[in-house]
Amino acid sequence: MHHLILGAGPAGVIAAETIRKHARGDSITLVGDEREPPYSRMAIPYLLVGDIGEPGTYLRKQPEHFSRLRIDRVDAQARHVDIAARTVTLDDGQTLTFDRLLIATGSHPVRPPIPGLDLPGVETCWTLADARAIAERARPGARVLQMGAGFIGCIIMEALQKRGVQLSVVEMGDRMVPRMMGPVAGGMIRDWCERQGVQVFTGHKVERIDRAQGEGSGDALREGSGDALRVHLSGGRVLDADLVISATGVRPAIGFLAGSGVTCLQGVLTDERMQTNVPGIYAAGDCAEAFDPFTRKTVVSAIQPNAAEQARVAA
Repeated sequence: MHHLILGAGPAGVIAAETIRKHARGDSITLVGDEREPPYSRMAIPYLLVGDIGEPGTYLRKQPEHFSRLRIDRVDAQARHVDIAARTVTLDDGQTLTFDRLLIATGSHPVRPPIPGLDLPGVETCWTLADARAIAERARPGARVLQMGAGFIGCIIMEALQKRGVQLSVVEMGDRMVPRMMGPVAGGMIRDWCERQGVQVFTGHKVERIDRAQGEGSGDALREGSGDALRVHLSGGRVLDADLVISATGVRPAIGFLAGSGVTCLQGVLTDERMQTNVPGIYAAGDCAEAFDPFTRKTVVSAIQPNAAEQARVAA
């Protein structure tokens, strides 16, 4: 039997290892869309601080780990799933067949419709490639503006503050971490951030980002900052930055399933065994919308511990 796993994050890796434990003779293929060893995104802030190097983010430290378990790895991205033919088409032109399929493609950053979001110096903080680009610009004293002060945004913000940058944070909500914290707790987080020297703008949004052209009516641009950015906020405030980080949330990476027949709501809809509406096709991790026995509803629970347990159940 061939087990095909789409996604080489924690859910995909743990599922592959669990299948190998219980099905020693089956074939397993793990498809990841980055040219990196499988790694944990949650380790990226520790990389930015300098607590670990890139190998410290890797989910498995031994280079021969996957070959030793006879788990084949493919670096590509899924483009289409054919449930009748039991095939997956990849962006490199390959077509892989499967007997059992696990969708563990995780999430991708939300791209807000902001003019200038494609300018050099505007980054997300989601991949190792993003981390390298951020580390290049987020040097001590650099002016960094972060869009978003949610849970993930605050983790990124802490890492940036420890790098010694001049940090500003813009959050559309009326408080920091608005989806998880009430007004009192959100206010406490803001107070703590401001005591660390972070400039916080709640109830604001970024309306556009421009290249800063020399010295203007705002604060003088520093010498040598020819690729500096000028960020326009709602209410008319303008901030200059050497780096803008978009941390405005994520959503399940499931666009390739459109028209496949696999039912998707916010995420890939599964039952309590992580199986989709199509027999033999499962989902786990940030892309899965799984049954919650406490609320009796289906939810996307995008945290790594849940991804690990869902992967074991699906496997």
